[in-house]
Amino acid sequence: MAQPRILILGAPGAGKGTQSSKIASEFGVEHVTTGDALRANKGMDISEMDTEYDTPREYMDQGELVPDEVVNAIVDEALSQADGFVLDGYPRNLEQAEELEGMTDLDVVLSLDVGEEELVHRLTGRRLDPETGEIYHLEYNPPEDPEVEDRLEQREDDTEETVKERLRVYRENTEPVIDHYDGQGVLERVDGEQAPDEVWADVQATIEDAA
Repeated sequence: MAQPRILILGAPGAGKGTQSSKIASEFGVEHVTTGDALRANKGMDISEMDTEYDTPREYMDQGELVPDEVVNAIVDEALSQADGFVLDGYPRNLEQAEELEGMTDLDVVLSLDVGEEELVHRLTGRRLDPETGEIYHLEYNPPEDPEVEDRLEQREDDTEETVKERLRVYRENTEPVIDHYDGQGVLERVDGEQAPDEVWADVQATIEDAA
C-alpha cells in the first residue's frame, strides 16, 4: 500500500492524538498537527502576505492567534514535505476545509464519534503532575504512586465550564466540516466510545479498506 493521506476529525477528548500516533507508527506516515507545523515553521517568511507580522513566531510571541491564511500556508508546506500523513487539528472550519482541497487529495477521512457527556467526563477527569508534566486521568489512567496522586492538579482548560465552552466552539466551527465530508460521501465514522484497542482496530481496518 502506498503511504496513505489521512484526515482525522473529532471533538476535544475524542482520542485523535492517541489514534494519530498509532496510525503514524503502523502506516509509516507523518503525524501532522497544526501546533507542531507552526512550531516547526515559526520562522517562515510571510512578508508577502498582507499580515501584521512577517513571521508566525511574532504572533506566537505576542500570544496572538495566527491568522488563517498563515496557518493554511504552514499546513500546505508541512503536507508537501510528507509522503504520507495523518492530519490532526486542521481543518477547524469550512474555509480551511476548502483550502485543504487545493493542497492535497485525501485517501481517508475519519471521524471519531464520541457523545458530549463522555467528552466532558474524559476532559474534566484529566490531571497534570506539575513536577513531571505527565497527564493522568482519575478514572482511566490514575497514577500508581500515592505521592504523585496527592500533587496532581487540574489544568484551567480542563474545568467543566471551560470544557463545555471548548465543545461549544467545536460544534459551531468544526462540526460543519464533518457534515461537509459526510455530504461528499467520503466520511468514515468510528465509534470513539469503545475501549482504545477496539477504536484502534476499527481505525486500522477502515484505513486498510479505503486506502
